[in-house]
Amino acid sequence: MAYAFRGSCDCHLRASGIDALGAYSRVDTSTVARFVAERGTIMRDELDAQQLSKWVDGRDPETGERRGRELASPASDLILDCTINAPKTFSIAALLHPEIEHAYEALQDRLRNHIIMTWEHELNARRGAGGRNRERLQRLEVVELQHRRSRALDPHIHRHLWLNVRVRGADGKWSNVDSRVAMRVQNLINAEGELAARADPEWVSALAAHGFSLNANGEIEQLAHLVRAVSRRSNQIEANRAMLLEAWRSAHPGDSPSPDVVQSIDRQAWAINRPGKPADVNEDEWSTLTKGELLRLDANVMAIRAPISTRARDRDVLDYDLLARRAVADADNRSQASNGRFSVLDIRAGAVRAVATCGTIGARQDLQNLVDDVTARALAHTRDLIPEVTGKPQHVKSLVTRTFAQLKSELGVRLIWLSNASGTRPSEVPIDAARHAVPDDGRLDPSQRIAANAIAGDDRLVTVTGPAGTGKTTMLRVAKTVLEANKRRLLIVAPTRKAAAVASREVGAAGTSIHALLADHGWRWGKDDASADLWWRLRPGQRDPSNDHRVYRGPRRYPLDATARIAVDEAGMLDLNTADALTQLAIETGAGIVMVGDPNQASPVGHAGAMALAARRAGQAVELAGVHRFEDPEYAALTLRLRSPHTRSEALDAAIELQERQHVLRADDRDAVRAVLAKRYFDHHDRGQSVAIVTATNEEASLINDAIQQERISRQQLNTRRIAIGRDEQRILEGDVVQTRRNDRKIGVENRAIWIVARIGPAVVELQRIDDAADSRTVSREYAAEHVQLAYATTVHGIQGETTDTSIVGPGVDASGLYVGLTRGRHHNEAIVIAHSDEAARNEIADGMMRGLPESDLADAVRAAQDDLHRSARDEIPTQSRPSSVPNTSDELDLRGLTEWIRAARSALLAADAGAADNAARTHCRDSGTERGHHATLDSATRQRLEDRVDEAVALEARYLAGYLPPGTIPQHESTLGLENFAGAVSSQQVGVR
Repeated sequence: MAYAFRGSCDCHLRASGIDALGAYSRVDTSTVARFVAERGTIMRDELDAQQLSKWVDGRDPETGERRGRELASPASDLILDCTINAPKTFSIAALLHPEIEHAYEALQDRLRNHIIMTWEHELNARRGAGGRNRERLQRLEVVELQHRRSRALDPHIHRHLWLNVRVRGADGKWSNVDSRVAMRVQNLINAEGELAARADPEWVSALAAHGFSLNANGEIEQLAHLVRAVSRRSNQIEANRAMLLEAWRSAHPGDSPSPDVVQSIDRQAWAINRPGKPADVNEDEWSTLTKGELLRLDANVMAIRAPISTRARDRDVLDYDLLARRAVADADNRSQASNGRFSVLDIRAGAVRAVATCGTIGARQDLQNLVDDVTARALAHTRDLIPEVTGKPQHVKSLVTRTFAQLKSELGVRLIWLSNASGTRPSEVPIDAARHAVPDDGRLDPSQRIAANAIAGDDRLVTVTGPAGTGKTTMLRVAKTVLEANKRRLLIVAPTRKAAAVASREVGAAGTSIHALLADHGWRWGKDDASADLWWRLRPGQRDPSNDHRVYRGPRRYPLDATARIAVDEAGMLDLNTADALTQLAIETGAGIVMVGDPNQASPVGHAGAMALAARRAGQAVELAGVHRFEDPEYAALTLRLRSPHTRSEALDAAIELQERQHVLRADDRDAVRAVLAKRYFDHHDRGQSVAIVTATNEEASLINDAIQQERISRQQLNTRRIAIGRDEQRILEGDVVQTRRNDRKIGVENRAIWIVARIGPAVVELQRIDDAADSRTVSREYAAEHVQLAYATTVHGIQGETTDTSIVGPGVDASGLYVGLTRGRHHNEAIVIAHSDEAARNEIADGMMRGLPESDLADAVRAAQDDLHRSARDEIPTQSRPSSVPNTSDELDLRGLTEWIRAARSALLAADAGAADNAARTHCRDSGTERGHHATLDSATRQRLEDRVDEAVALEARYLAGYLPPGTIPQHESTLGLENFAGAVSSQQVGVR
């Protein structure tokens, strides 16, 4: 509530409950704007503090009448906050020129109205048993907050739209908005902001009138040079602010600063080191002081510029297919959390972003046809995983790119080829010869012995799935010794330089990152003109466009032959493109591949599933069973059940045992969670134990990091005499635990390596590796400001591969986050959940174990898409509707025929892929002998023609559904598209399809 009325973003007020509003001053006469969307119109009024209090609490602000049933749980959502943000140069221009400020405010007004109408159209409530029926909205309400500065008093004009979760459905009943849909619609909302900032004609004209234009990044070209300088000044202000706050706390032990004290400190921090400026900044002189600061950065910043033209790019010359591919790439690049699946809503968002960057200018309603056209074309580049289901909600993630589907299919075939390229010649590991590589008791457990045998054997493709703590490193050391005894060698690679360096050091074998190995053998990667992933291969003698067109001479650093065994450590983080290139390299050179890792731990940056795909096709797929990391053997056994439950019932059983063994803590809300996490950190840290804290988001990690750092200052474990500024303006102190977030070969630091800050100097920061005091690095303050962050708490990717004494997992993590977090600690591991009963806590843990499980094959993706659909509300089918077998019009008949043909053709293509893979498994590198069981497949020319026809058919279908083809204009699909010649191609006799 204070946040709403104080008008300062990122304020440090931590009061809870709506009754706390009375504790804050100067809000009695303040109001906020409320916007009510009802039946396609928007109405505006103002709410005072008391009215806003009722509104946030889900009541009518005038009468106080409750809207729907009361939600008593403190964890219940009250509002959803959407921020209208923009590049920082927009705010600088608005400060310098009143006309631009007026135009910018008008731009935000138009964007706000468009967002509200988008919400009204896209969002829904739920009705019926289990909320299965989608209820369209009749009314929703939004409160707008307008902020003009950042906490560091930089120009930062932005707005917050608070969507009240209480909405009224078309049936006249108040209930909660479907927040799952609202979160997925946010992708589209963000895209709309980009389109408004780049293509709004009134805004672009206002900029042009002052000689301003937008660059490729969306910043104002003529002011972009100021952004970094202003940000550096913000870092200094943050450091000043930290020192002033600490001085206040020292002078007022046990007290917390009031909002007025915090505001005063903010202004003092801003004024420090500005000659002749007052110790406190008056609100009225802020604008003058800030302009003066900008003038010192650029003496010509306020000079009058000649107007420039605003000629928009002619839509007739736009490459619509390129825009469509950009839309698909945008959706695909954002699909990591859903294993490469995305939704029609994501495609629409990608289309909006594509239009935003194409150079066209126009009012939002005038651009809608262009957005729809790009959307329809983009859908033709996708494959629907559940095409048999009609009427799917647009937020259901059931689409993948054709490239993604093809990559999974081709990688599967190559893995089968590699697996069949040699037979198995098992042999016992000579323990005596490898005794120095074995633990102190001189023994391997049975699963480690089997894995070492497999690695040292002749199978070209081996996978070793090692749950946390199963001794993968020990097993690799033994295998390396045996390989060397047989004149063979082990090369260790990993998806990250950090993991490769650790594995190489611990195993004692040569090592590098997997990308360095592939680059040495000619692979290059990047983005194409649509920003989609692009991989290609240089052959010796070709010029390298990514390296000043130098001639590529062939592999120099990492030559491979049939004696080499490539061991991929942390293989669960191997993405599909990288795995495909590595598999091709192994096939070409005769080398073998061993994938060692766990697909149930942290996922890769790109598309996941490579290791699980390999495990299903490997000549030997070994799973390590003996867990050695933990002191408690019963807990070790429990971690295997946590790793990959097959059903929710199994997950619930594991959650019950976790709770009974006191590995689960409950908290009432997120503030309580942070307090518990901080307390538990110090409980263990003060006993000399190392502690890992795993959170669901970077934002949550940042809040916990700040809290722990501040408590360490209060306990005099840290001091603020010397301060550096880290990533996202974090305060870094000597003694802090930090993480580097960018590889830098020159200074010898890896992404996600964890360090202790040993010393902060005037220009550098000295880092000491957390597990090796003799290993230190020196980084510049500039590197620290961009790539160093506090690491008391981190997400699952930040802690993957680490081992500590104790590990604590926060709420809301997915399956990999929960499993990784609960397996980092040797002595103790625990999870904290927001729940008000033991039963609710168990259910939350079980839900986390099932959330975000990996999808290896396309069949897994199909099942995940079906699950997504089943969790979604759908439009209720009218009881009086006619049977689906009776078409309503000839159009409906034609559309159904077209849809059925698309479904049959796609099934044929998938079946042909399966047939080809099965043929490869039967015949590659073996005497084919009889053709019994051999599947007929499509030849390449027929397949390409069929794929082209499917694309045309899908585009036609999409255009009709988008409203481009009015009733009566659907062509006869077979004759129009020339599909009749492909009847044999989709017949059951040729491709084995029922």
